[in-house]
Formats: sequence, C-alpha cells, structure tokens
Amino acid sequence: MAFQKFLADKLRIPVFGAPLFIISNPDLVIAQCKAGIVGSFPALNARPIEVLDEWLTRITTELAEYDAANPDSPSAPFAVNQIVHPSNTRLQQDVELCVKHKVPIVITSLGAVPMVNEAIHSYGGVVYHDIINDRHAKSAIKKGADGLIAVAVGAGGHAGRLSPIALIQEIREWWDGPLLLSGCIATGDAVLSAQAMGADGGYIGSAFIATTEANAEEAYKEAITEYGAEDIVYSNLFTGIHGNYLKPSVTKMGMDPDNLPEADPSKMDFGSGGNTDAKAWKDIWGCGQGIGPIEKVQDTQEYVEQLIAEYKAAKARLNP
Repeated sequence: MAFQKFLADKLRIPVFGAPLFIISNPDLVIAQCKAGIVGSFPALNARPIEVLDEWLTRITTELAEYDAANPDSPSAPFAVNQIVHPSNTRLQQDVELCVKHKVPIVITSLGAVPMVNEAIHSYGGVVYHDIINDRHAKSAIKKGADGLIAVAVGAGGHAGRLSPIALIQEIREWWDGPLLLSGCIATGDAVLSAQAMGADGGYIGSAFIATTEANAEEAYKEAITEYGAEDIVYSNLFTGIHGNYLKPSVTKMGMDPDNLPEADPSKMDFGSGGNTDAKAWKDIWGCGQGIGPIEKVQDTQEYVEQLIAEYKAAKARLNP
C-alpha cells in the first residue's frame, strides 16, 4: 500500500506518535523520530505563533544533524497537526510556516479544507486527515487528503464511537491508500492487530504521555501508569467535541464523571477551556482506553524499543 511505499525505509515499526495538545513538544517529537517512528505535535502547542517557527527550525536542524551522523539509521519524518476549524484563527499563518519549513507530513483535524492540502502538496508534503466515520473519510479524500487516520472508539482526546473493525473494513471497501488506526493502541501486539484489520499502522498517543520528554506534569504521567480502561469517561463537556478523559482528573475538579452534562457543540473551544470553568487542556486530562499495559514512566527511546520487541514477538507467534 502507499503507506509502506512512502515510509518503508524510514520507520522501524509502522507507528505514528499522535499529536498531543500541550504535551507534544520538540523534545518528544525529536525523540520519537530518532527512535524510528513519526513524531508529531499540534501547531497550536507553539505559542505565540513565533514559537512555531522556532520549533520547526529546531526540529529540522536537529534531525538533519542526526541523519548526517547516522546515515545507516536515519530519523523518521515528523508531522505537524493543524486544527482546521473556524475557532483556529492562526491556521493560515501556521500553514505558511509549514510550507516555509517543508514539513514532511501534516495531519489535519476537525475539517477538511482543500487550501491546506494544496499548500502542503506545493512542496511535496503529504496530508493525513483524521476521521471518525466513513462519510468523513470519503469527504477528506475528495478534498485532497493523501491518507486517513481512523479514530475509533476508545482513542484519547477527541474520539469516535465506532469499532475499529467496522471503521477499517468500511474504509477499505473503497480506499487502498494510506490508512492508520487510532484507538487503544499501546503495545506492539496492538500495532500488528491494526495491520491485520487492514490498516497500514498504528497511531499512538496516550502512552507517550508517560514518557520523560512529554510536557505533562508528573501526576499526569503517573496516572497513565496507574489507571485502566474503566477509568476513562467519554464526554463533550470540555471542548464541545466528544472525547475521552481520565475520571480522576474530572473528579479532582469537583465534577461527577458519571453524571456530566452535555455541552453545546456550537461553542467548541480549543484554546480557552470550553464550556466549563475547568481548563480542559490543563486540568482535565485527556486519555484513551488503551493505557492498561503502561506500567512505568520511561524514555521515548525505551518505550519504542519495547513496542518493536512486542511487535516482532507477535509476528513470530503467528509465523512460528
């Protein structure tokens, strides 16, 4: 498939590190790419906008230096996530910076806009669009996206409601291009399972919160190692879009995670805290259902090596 053709020689395991709001920073992205997976971050993490230029300069420079010193094991490409939604007043400027730095991969969310795709294509970049259903997938490809990220039930942050099996098989009925699966993936076994379903690889987010490079407070990192799937709540209260969050962080803010009200989707907010006094991007901790296997906070390199070992072991079990 096209995913393998584009990245076959650049990834040690078919994995993208998902962009994590606030948490993904240059340290994490660079570590992910050096470890052999696609590292990514949301453009909105770099504030003010001048910081995005600085981040892109640092990432491209450090990865180029690493590649020059390690020609036999170069870094993987990196990606920048763009929120394509009217609430993002920085979109045009952020896209222009991606063009300036020739960002290899751009991940678009919450809207598919041909202008963004055309800008990234102008220098040979590729665009992956995340979707939660087949209708959105068809729309994204029609508008010029090169690949899809199927966000299934249980994914961290803004997540869908569909089974990964149902979502992948519906998309594969008509699309044979690049396709990643997001939702509860935290082990090498799960990456192989995603491929068995028909995806090209896995899209891993929550597990990277519990890495030393992640820009998350220590209590958040430790929570990833302590809780499991039953400790996640699905709600649209905090940003206007349904997503998954750690129940203990909701309780800490004085709310009952099992009795949260519905928010007004027309008041979506990705920068000022949404529909509550709690700051969703800081005080309410986004997290997917797949955190059960995460048992310790560790370096990104160590975690990726663990993923690779698990992936190889899972393949060996299937082909003894």
